Amino acid sequence: MLDRLAAAIDRHCLGLGSGTTVPRLFLVSVDEPIEPTDLLYEPMICFVAGGTKRTTAGELSQVARPGDMLLTTIDLPVTVELEQVPYRSAVMHIDGRALTELLVELDETGQSAPLPAEGQVCAPMAAELVDAVTRWVQLLDTPEDIRPLATRIESEILYRLLRSSLGPVLRQWSPADSATTRVREVARWICAHYTEPLSIDAIAAAAHMSPASLHRHFKAATGMSPLKYQKSLRLQEARRRLVAGDATAAQVAQAVGYVSATQFNREYRSAYGLPPGQDAALLRTRLTHSRTATTRRA
Repeated sequence: MLDRLAAAIDRHCLGLGSGTTVPRLFLVSVDEPIEPTDLLYEPMICFVAGGTKRTTAGELSQVARPGDMLLTTIDLPVTVELEQVPYRSAVMHIDGRALTELLVELDETGQSAPLPAEGQVCAPMAAELVDAVTRWVQLLDTPEDIRPLATRIESEILYRLLRSSLGPVLRQWSPADSATTRVREVARWICAHYTEPLSIDAIAAAAHMSPASLHRHFKAATGMSPLKYQKSLRLQEARRRLVAGDATAAQVAQAVGYVSATQFNREYRSAYGLPPGQDAALLRTRLTHSRTATTRRA
């Protein structure tokens, strides 16, 4: 069954990863080893059909192997490393409204144990779920079927997820007064305002949590404190801008919220092992070689 899913992904994935005409479906197909990559994961679930992926967020790490599903419940800056290739996966960006409506229909809102602490959870897929995900991806073979069937199959996938070991996690998605929901909102706020000074007291008050409680729940979910989370977002964006070559290190440091260029250089080197300019030049060289190799194979 995983072979059918991997084959469907191969037929429709453009490049290493691509969106599709099926709403909320993203495909990933990687044949050759690549450098560990910094990404900002949104709430989503990754269905792995082949290869092995490790994601690291702060002190937390998850490994997803063929037949596994990796659920991310919060906006999360991660480092992704493909430990085994070729790698194939189908990614569903979670529609919170559709999930909530399904929970209401099943009368299962809030009827579960407390959410596991981590913002990422990995579990094996049942055969019925693999089949549903495969049919969802295979809609790309018959575009005329996408509009009438995509939402229905997506609902089936959510239903089967609720019946899986991830069900208790998903049932905690909608309660507005849960610590999980508050932490997710805090993370979303930091993502939108990461260049600004961060006041833990103000954010904790807005989330109706004490600073100590916010710190505890936030670190449990993301593997890092709110301040380190903000720093990860700043450094990821700084690295992206430096590799693009649009500005100097000093200009990038200011753009992502650093007042001190010295502090930026120190924290960047601590995170990536090289000063900003050297690291960006090395990454650009590797990207050029990778694109050249891909062109030659094509």
